[in-house]
Amino acid sequence: MTATKPGVRPANPHFSSGPCAKRPGWTLQKLADAVLGRSHRSKLGKARLKQAIDLTREILGVPADYRIGIVPASDTGAVEMALWSLLGARPVTMLSWESFGEGWITDVEKQLKLKDVTVIKAPYGALPDLAKVDQNTDIVFTWNGTTSGVRVPNADWISDKRQGLTICDATSAAFAQRMDFTKLDVVTFSWQKVLGGEGAHGMLILSPRAVERLETYKPAWPLPKIFRMTKGGKLNEGIFTGETINTPSMLCVEDYVDALNWAKSIGGHPALVARADANAKVVSDWVAKTPWIANLATDLKTQSNTSVCLKFTDSAVTSLPEDGQAAFAKNVASLLEKEGVAFDIAYYRDAPPGLRIWCGSTVETADVAALMPWVEWAFHTAKASLAKAA
Repeated sequence: MTATKPGVRPANPHFSSGPCAKRPGWTLQKLADAVLGRSHRSKLGKARLKQAIDLTREILGVPADYRIGIVPASDTGAVEMALWSLLGARPVTMLSWESFGEGWITDVEKQLKLKDVTVIKAPYGALPDLAKVDQNTDIVFTWNGTTSGVRVPNADWISDKRQGLTICDATSAAFAQRMDFTKLDVVTFSWQKVLGGEGAHGMLILSPRAVERLETYKPAWPLPKIFRMTKGGKLNEGIFTGETINTPSMLCVEDYVDALNWAKSIGGHPALVARADANAKVVSDWVAKTPWIANLATDLKTQSNTSVCLKFTDSAVTSLPEDGQAAFAKNVASLLEKEGVAFDIAYYRDAPPGLRIWCGSTVETADVAALMPWVEWAFHTAKASLAKAA
């Protein structure tokens, strides 16, 4: 097949899975009211941080008795705070089906060195058997596997009568997927994902059950300052009202507030989910009629609507050794980047070779639609190069 360049280009070529595309209409001028050159502990600084927390609660629909805090080190920092502060009180079940879930297993087994740990894994593209999860244990899982494009379809598998805590890494799910907070005791995410904010800041949401654990359980290991959420055996409430543990970037805070206000203006959480769903559907419909590519997620109900991961199924590619398949996928992504139509859509380094197209809420559906013919062009161009080299 002759590869012909399409005539229409995406208006915004940013399809990276993090940092993700800025919200539509974003400019630097939108951040002109940032609290710069002032202490984050000033009245104005704390008010802006609290505004970010309050808007987060409003848009996500977080229950009134849950705490929401801004913490250091992105989603990673938020998850680490939860693991190091809460685990060890009872057995724990670790769920993994992609690289970040695998990373939390390493933390629990090799760093915290917990002994009573059950690990339930699934390969890339699949979801573990959630019916096997012991609800009497603490449960650690990612809601949406950013590097596999596989998500839990809902929280129905979590018992209302569970004895342990559920700790959920939701960094590429929050603001784009429906999450039942009554089933979740700890939820973490970062600003640079679905709302396209800036990096380095994490969000930590705690249920009353998680707060109770913090106030009644003391880990056997020392906690660094940035992990400490209690003082004198009681929750440090300041963390959850805008008194951050360390100095945040107030420019990043302003950017997050701007994204939250945009989300509110378009209809809040339902509108955000609808946008991501519409974007993912464009890719899904295209994949359904394209014989040489498939969604990495094998079950339609578990396919992500944000980090959509794809694999090549053409025999000319699948017959290559693994490093050859990786080179082919990188070549396709490189061709798109050189044309300026899609940046940073190669597969994650630990995932099977393919493409990863971010379809989160800040991406415009028209841009996803314009991208698909370009992916076809890049595939056929790369395949022609294979044939020439053979």
